[in-house]
Amino acid sequence: MSDKPNPLLKRASDTAVGMAMYAPIALCKLLPYRWRVPFMGWLTSRIVAPIAGYDKRVRENLAYVLPDMPKKDVKRLMRTVPDNAGRNMIELYSATEFSERTRHSRVHGPGVDAIRAAREANRPVIFVTGHFGSFNAARVAMIEQGFEMGVFYRPMSNDWFNRRYIAAMGALSQPMFEQGRRGMIQMVKHLRSGGVLAILTDLNAHDGVPLDFFGKPALSPLATAELALKFDAPLVPVWGIRAENGIDFEILVEEPVPPTDPATMTQEVNNRLEAQVRKRMDQWFWIHRRWKDGIGPMADRGAKQLAEMQRKG
Repeated sequence: MSDKPNPLLKRASDTAVGMAMYAPIALCKLLPYRWRVPFMGWLTSRIVAPIAGYDKRVRENLAYVLPDMPKKDVKRLMRTVPDNAGRNMIELYSATEFSERTRHSRVHGPGVDAIRAAREANRPVIFVTGHFGSFNAARVAMIEQGFEMGVFYRPMSNDWFNRRYIAAMGALSQPMFEQGRRGMIQMVKHLRSGGVLAILTDLNAHDGVPLDFFGKPALSPLATAELALKFDAPLVPVWGIRAENGIDFEILVEEPVPPTDPATMTQEVNNRLEAQVRKRMDQWFWIHRRWKDGIGPMADRGAKQLAEMQRKG
């Protein structure tokens, strides 16, 4: 008997899992948009998170980096963080309504003049952000401002769900560049032509180097800063901050990160994100295993890579 998995059974299993993942989205899409968003937040917080263990992961991450946080605050974030995640998910799958409501969001901050000057000079711009507030809100609002940004994304592991995820992402804006060699080639071509790019850099990066985030080492990718230096592109942190009503946004554009070296620039991005998160703890995705490989073989390899880069100057 062959030990190879049956491809038909695997496909059927992936489909079943993908449909289960999509079911809450399909349910919420039956509601008017104004009710849909908060209901998906509640559903994720109260039902999905306890089943999937998201609330436990929030608690573990907070215990690791903020061990002195009062228990009442930890308990609150165990509810509000998944709530924001659920809102983000249904907003993504509500492209028409979300875009119409969000595209006229207030865009402000000390970096606005810099990005407009870069656009007028036909220079590329790299917006750097994270899973904070709503990246997609910033994306839609900046497109309205005339920045037709490309997006570098990591595909989902479930094929059935990934097809719908890509379609939803693509409905908000184009072009999109999938993580990998082909996507990197397309992205470089886009930047060379003076294009605008948006990258989220707050995931645990297996090819990254250990840099500080909330006082703990976290594997952080240097590629974004390297691209900014290579193409003389302003590296601009941008944040889509969710309003108190839970459905609207303001877009904060920070000053470009000074062009020095990739590690220093990436640490500055980490610092800027941390500053935003500390102001609005419930708006960051504490569900991520952000510090998973900050200590261990991957971190050691990244540290050696960083030391070699610094030795070469």
